[in-house]
Amino acid sequence: MNLGKMMQQAKKMQESMKKLQEEMAASEVSGEAGGGLVRVVMGGDQMVRRVNIDPSLWEEQDRALIEDLVAAAVNQAAQKVAKMQQEKQQSLMAGLPLPPGFSL
Repeated sequence: MNLGKMMQQAKKMQESMKKLQEEMAASEVSGEAGGGLVRVVMGGDQMVRRVNIDPSLWEEQDRALIEDLVAAAVNQAAQKVAKMQQEKQQSLMAGLPLPPGFSL
């Protein structure tokens, strides 16, 4: 493979990565905890966009429980974003000729 072709592929890859980042930022995933009592919506850019806490939790006035459920919902959403990002990157890299033993 010549250097010119490699540079062209690198530029194309850079453009594809930028597009992927834009798509990720526009996407949303949700995480839930407590059987849906707490729901978090997170963007693909890992920014929390919304938090919904069922009113019944406020009635119990159990601050520690609410904090734990919010943390669990955020963590679940973050895991979904990471998985989505990994899947999109793998599909993007599928046609890239990498040397044996090299992975991204």
